[in-house]
Amino acid sequence: MSKSKPATQLKAETKTNTHKIIAKQDLASNIKQIQVLAPEIAQKAKAGQFVILRVHEDSERIPLTLVTWDNDGTITLIFQEVGYSTIELGKLTVGDEILNIAGPLGKPSEIKNYGKVAVVCGGVGTAAAYPIAKALKEAGSTVISIIGARNQQLLLLEEEMAKVSDEFFISTDDGSKGHKGFVSDVLKTLIDKNYGFATVYAIGPPIMMKVASDVTRPYKIKTIVSLNPIMVDGMGMCGACRVAVANQTKFACVDGPEFDAHQVDFKELMQRLKGYVPEEKSIIQHLNPLGGKCTCHQH
Repeated sequence: MSKSKPATQLKAETKTNTHKIIAKQDLASNIKQIQVLAPEIAQKAKAGQFVILRVHEDSERIPLTLVTWDNDGTITLIFQEVGYSTIELGKLTVGDEILNIAGPLGKPSEIKNYGKVAVVCGGVGTAAAYPIAKALKEAGSTVISIIGARNQQLLLLEEEMAKVSDEFFISTDDGSKGHKGFVSDVLKTLIDKNYGFATVYAIGPPIMMKVASDVTRPYKIKTIVSLNPIMVDGMGMCGACRVAVANQTKFACVDGPEFDAHQVDFKELMQRLKGYVPEEKSIIQHLNPLGGKCTCHQH
């Protein structure tokens, strides 16, 4: 039996697991992009996978989709500051270190030449859709991308998505850019124009994925969604990320995050996502009683 390691050595090993932020960018209101040094993850990552990170010892675990991964050993993450943990992450600056990042997690996307594929994404979901669209294009698929947001200022990765798409469409709720309305409207129009999609990827807010799947269901077009339930350990042990798919319980972290959209119980998914909203609001108000973003753990 090996001897226990001294506490000083354990602390040193823990320190080497930290991941330094080497670049940071504000993409839109409360939406940030960070490039983090994580060579072991960058070496193995594939489209559709994600990581779970902790900012420091007392932080919650946050699941974030991998946007890019490079030969220089860095990964790119995009997140929206919506709760205490993501606000806390957003306070970090270049040179700061994230305590630990576990990944890549989840099953990779099934990438192959599908023929003609629609990639439909909304809001921060565009960050998750981009690596999938890129991989599908590289595999020989004809990629038709539809990206959307509430307004022009919240559109993400326009240039990047356009570069990996054979055709590219934009939709905004207020009509400030592209089609006025929802991405599902554009999808329905293209289907009615006989685009002949073999597969549709829909990634974004749960209601957007549900509506997109409702659009494709009558046409029996295979539709894949990437689910974002509450996660804790990311290894299928805690059960927090359970979702109902084809009347069976699945764990998004190990069985997904991608599932057949026509078999997902979106009503249950959306109900579970609301489970901790009161607690999130309470802790932010407690830490910052004057309102606005919390200012704890500023750097």
